[in-house]
Amino acid sequence: MLKAVLFDFNGVVIDDESLHEKLLLEVLLEENLRFTSEEMEQFAPGRTDRAALIDLCNLRERVLTPQALDAMIQRKALAYEREINAMESLPIYDGVMESIQALTAAGCKLAVVSGALRSEIQLILKRSNLTDAFCFIVSAEDVAQSKPEPDGYLLGMKKMDEMFPELGLKPENFLAIEDSFPGIRAAKAAGIGVVGVAHRYPFHMMQRNANWAVDSLTDLELSRLIPDWVDGREQSDSSGEETSETETSE
Repeated sequence: MLKAVLFDFNGVVIDDESLHEKLLLEVLLEENLRFTSEEMEQFAPGRTDRAALIDLCNLRERVLTPQALDAMIQRKALAYEREINAMESLPIYDGVMESIQALTAAGCKLAVVSGALRSEIQLILKRSNLTDAFCFIVSAEDVAQSKPEPDGYLLGMKKMDEMFPELGLKPENFLAIEDSFPGIRAAKAAGIGVVGVAHRYPFHMMQRNANWAVDSLTDLELSRLIPDWVDGREQSDSSGEETSETETSE
């Protein structure tokens, strides 16, 4: 039975992956390094800034000191904060709010497992009034290896079990929601079922890689995940009495 859902963040909750890639390119350009869209696609999606910058710089045979790498990450983080604060409204994906409400109503515990910086995630959650929706955040700073390694999801499972020992959580009680191939591989490597959301890649590619694919979170059918799910909507029967509509799992 589903008891906990671990959300990826960029590309699942907020449509900001193009912004992240633009800012990475700007930071790299300041180092006189230029990259094609194909190279960015290979090394950036679903990964931490640190991992992406290291691999991109290695591609150009540029050796970075730890101090230089930290400075690049900090410059990019400050630029991201400026861009987000300048937005009148944030590009939160359709279905995110409704899915969070429905999963919470069904008794599921929610957390974020992301390769983004904690400060970036917290900024978005605060602006979107979603801070209290998630029990905790696993961010880039919390793990040694980024996706596609399973470290983030393994830590998320451990933290959830420590926070709610009464649930007796096992890997089959978790679900990950991802939009990238490294993220899908990370969740599977941690032993977690994963929904692939076709925000970045076509539906058929998500379907091929994830356990379950949806075009957007508006298509997330809880009746497939929680057999006893009641959607809360009420319909009047022919006698005028209110009855609850219950979906059965397929």
